[in-house]
Amino acid sequence: MNHFDLYNTTCSECSRLITRRYSTSFSLGIRLFHKRFRDPIYGIYGFVRFADEIVDTFHNHDKEALLRRFRTDTYQAIDEGISLNPVLHAFQQVVRRYGIERELIDAFLDSMEMDLSNNTYDTDRYEEYIYGSAEVVGLMCLRVFCAGDDARYQSLKAPACRLGAAFQKINFLRDIRSDYDERGRVYFPGVDFRAFDNTAKQQIEADIQADFEAALEGIRRLPDGSRLGVYLAYKYYTQLFVKIKNAPAQRIAEERFRVSDKRKMYLLFSSAVRCRLNAL
Repeated sequence: MNHFDLYNTTCSECSRLITRRYSTSFSLGIRLFHKRFRDPIYGIYGFVRFADEIVDTFHNHDKEALLRRFRTDTYQAIDEGISLNPVLHAFQQVVRRYGIERELIDAFLDSMEMDLSNNTYDTDRYEEYIYGSAEVVGLMCLRVFCAGDDARYQSLKAPACRLGAAFQKINFLRDIRSDYDERGRVYFPGVDFRAFDNTAKQQIEADIQADFEAALEGIRRLPDGSRLGVYLAYKYYTQLFVKIKNAPAQRIAEERFRVSDKRKMYLLFSSAVRCRLNAL
């Protein structure tokens, strides 16, 4: 291994470490991918994780300036094929190798910028945010899974977007209290957190259910080596969704739901069996 290969590998390992520190569930899913997919997906996750940290965590700093610099540094890394920021170096490798469109990156960074100033969302802004914060991340991963097969990518774009949207909407429901208490945000259009009730909750859940149903058809057609990891994420979120659906709105507004580690292990083994039997 020459020195530049060593640098590339080290940067990829940084993104892998970030993923494992920030999301044990997502890390587990990535480990179920074929090894050719793992480092690229880590590279994508490291990038989106750090951008999200800028807007959600760095409260004692100029978030707008940090995000603007992060955007500039991202495109410089992509243009030059190198960065001294290991997260951006790993990400630019993925972008250049798999042809990830700048439109997807722009949409993602635009959604992060929306979080700096938006506390409530109308329908148009909500859909724009869902697309930029979640759907395009799924599309970046899909570019990796399809590995240059554009026809396959195009055929799977719609269900990939629906899966990303379902995940994000569940995150919004799960975190509705912390988003409101800590950041003053309510993502769902027309929803007042102080008057959040079962009617509003059930309308949101119906929307999520439709997304899940559309997404599953696409998961079944994913390339070999990627299907199990994505299906496990789908099962994890559907399990979380069941818990949320079975709870009244008041409980959702008071506590954060999660899936136990024991249940996650069950989902892992049952998902592996179903994938092996082609019984998704």
